[in-house]
Amino acid sequence: MSNHPFTSPEQWEKLKTGIVQLAKQEILTRFEKITAEVKQDGSLLTEADIEMQKKTKAFLFENWPEFSFLGEESNQEEQIKALQSNNGCWVLDPVDGTSNFASGIPVFTVSLALVVQGCVVMGLVYDPSRDEMFAARKGMGSELNAKQFKAQTPKQTLKQCIGLIDFKRLPEELAIKIIKDNPYASQRSIGSVALDWCWVAYGRGQLYCHGAQNIWDYAAGYLILNEAGGMSCTLDGKDVYVNIVEKRSAVAATTPELFKQWQNYLTKN
Repeated sequence: MSNHPFTSPEQWEKLKTGIVQLAKQEILTRFEKITAEVKQDGSLLTEADIEMQKKTKAFLFENWPEFSFLGEESNQEEQIKALQSNNGCWVLDPVDGTSNFASGIPVFTVSLALVVQGCVVMGLVYDPSRDEMFAARKGMGSELNAKQFKAQTPKQTLKQCIGLIDFKRLPEELAIKIIKDNPYASQRSIGSVALDWCWVAYGRGQLYCHGAQNIWDYAAGYLILNEAGGMSCTLDGKDVYVNIVEKRSAVAATTPELFKQWQNYLTKN
């Protein structure tokens, strides 16, 4: 396991408690009270995004100054430089699901990961609306509100499953295929990549497919799914996590058996 402070129970609790407090203070207090502006890439930005990133960065540097910081709202040059740090790098999405947040839909999270030597060693995803903290440390399993869990579901075939599918970012041909075939029992798109990963890990949805997500969207959830025993890869069968700032596709499932069926379906002509 990589050397980092969060193998210590005291440091682990300090981190989780700090993020919960900041999310309640900087995000929940602004919910349904503010408007959003449109960023250059077409995504939304709110005061909650800006303040949560600023306050979280200060909290992390105050307590763990050895790590660099990559936030969604940082500029790309800063993001790339931070990820190249030899000591380790925080990866933060201050509000994952900003469109939901700005629309008054209570499905959004804070996603925070720690990357050391190109490997995600810690991840937490906090859902303030439900007061749920999904978290994982490499080699130490996954937890929901401090209770360990394993990725499991009684569902054994695709036709029994709920699929969490983001059609907008999929290749057109694949999106049409899925819509036409309807290979699952039901489909959702909840609007938060970090929660997608956590809910599949927990079995709330059993299948997942997304065409293009950023490192701050998926890093924490990726570790949480892996540590719970779920499986994932890109649409072309590679590891989802890469230690660079680029958009990645993701295919995932709660169990190895469902993952094999899901991957076979998606890659079959």
